[in-house]
Amino acid sequence: MPTLTSHNATVRGIPVNMATMRLTPRHYWIVGVSSLGQFIGTAVATIAGIIIPMLNIVLHPGLSSLMQGVIGSIDLAGICVGSIVFGKLSDRYGYLPFFRLCPVLIAVSAAAAALLPCTASLTVALFLVGVGIGGEYSLDSDYVTDLMPDRYKSLMVGVTKTASAAGNIVAAAIGFWMLISWKDAAMWPRLMWVISITGVVMLLLRIRFYESPGWLLSKGRKAEAEEAARKFLGADVYIEASETASEEPGATGAAALKPAAASENRIGLFRFIVSNWKKVVLSGIPWACEGLGVYGIGVFLPILVMALGLEPVAADETPVLHVADSVEVTLYISCIMLPGFIAGLILINKGRRLTAIQTWGFLLCAIALAILMPAYHEHWNKWIAIGAFMMFEFFLNMGPHLITYVLPPKIYAVAERGQGVGIAAAIGKIGAVAGVFLIPVLLHAGGAILVLGVCTGVMAVGAAVTFLFRDSAASRI
Repeated sequence: MPTLTSHNATVRGIPVNMATMRLTPRHYWIVGVSSLGQFIGTAVATIAGIIIPMLNIVLHPGLSSLMQGVIGSIDLAGICVGSIVFGKLSDRYGYLPFFRLCPVLIAVSAAAAALLPCTASLTVALFLVGVGIGGEYSLDSDYVTDLMPDRYKSLMVGVTKTASAAGNIVAAAIGFWMLISWKDAAMWPRLMWVISITGVVMLLLRIRFYESPGWLLSKGRKAEAEEAARKFLGADVYIEASETASEEPGATGAAALKPAAASENRIGLFRFIVSNWKKVVLSGIPWACEGLGVYGIGVFLPILVMALGLEPVAADETPVLHVADSVEVTLYISCIMLPGFIAGLILINKGRRLTAIQTWGFLLCAIALAILMPAYHEHWNKWIAIGAFMMFEFFLNMGPHLITYVLPPKIYAVAERGQGVGIAAAIGKIGAVAGVFLIPVLLHAGGAILVLGVCTGVMAVGAAVTFLFRDSAASRI
């Protein structure tokens, strides 16, 4: 057994190595608290997708395709900013302050939109909510990666990501219930309270959270790292420097601590990207392609359902109930996301190569969209089209949506992980912003066929980049 790093670790019994211990209820609690950022990220996108058609009913004239794109994508622009800013700041000042600040920003901004209902305040609020979510995206995987036993790191980071499926499902269910209860599009501001309340819950759960042991260790604060590990996982747990100072293959002992010194030199963003460009490409470009599917299609799924004629419409149905019908179909499609994530987690747990899962996921997404195009054009039974949509969502979440989140923390050392993951998330959200902004424009210019064709091409690009760069960053992925 390795020499103990702290004699206090033996107070309650046999000392346990944090890197090799079994999963405990405390590990699941850490994952649960950390995963709320993923939950609210997709919940916001779903709620924005419901608010846009409601605004089209309330406003006369309705929103232009350009304004629809702005409202749908503005939180993603905020995520780009938040991912880079909070990723860089957390590498320097620690994870915990920003892990608490982000939910405050989300809760206050969403409440402001609910209290000051207009398109201008909604747009600003969604941007600020996105900044908070961007910080979440750069921090939640860092906490999980630092605190899970080595054997379960990828699996539990993947479990964290599955909360995004729950965010889609819960937001769609709440939105559908509210629409059929209110039957009034002017009630749209109340949907923002769902986001605000979630932010408050996130903050309350993080009051009893602590600084990341891995981050403390990377800064040479060994005693504080040991204390944080015990607070998180129990008095018998001990931590070794080589466990969290680096995730790079073969890095041990003093060599494992070198990235910490590098981070102290405050490497500029441009220099960081140049020196790690292969990692940036592998972790960022597929994330951008995946962002089009998750957010581009996700935000406008109710509108796409209406454009494809997949929702049941009664002859005397009001516009609000028409939107409710499309949200109901959206809910059915969203329910397949969770099984997709579970399938991906099973593959990860079996040791399947992450880049292989991602490549096949992209390819099968492209095939699903290719089926959807003739189904719409040739007026096939609508359940074939809905089935193709569900196939797309299943493989999107089994592969790209899950793996683009798991991959970045695996290829960056702890001392630069916040910035590396933040850059990857930012590139991903740039792709998502472009997708969300362009989809209503493409719908206006060429209808659903043009949207589906462009999305099919983007999924193919994601597969190609993942395949070509699969060996460029680390042999183990």
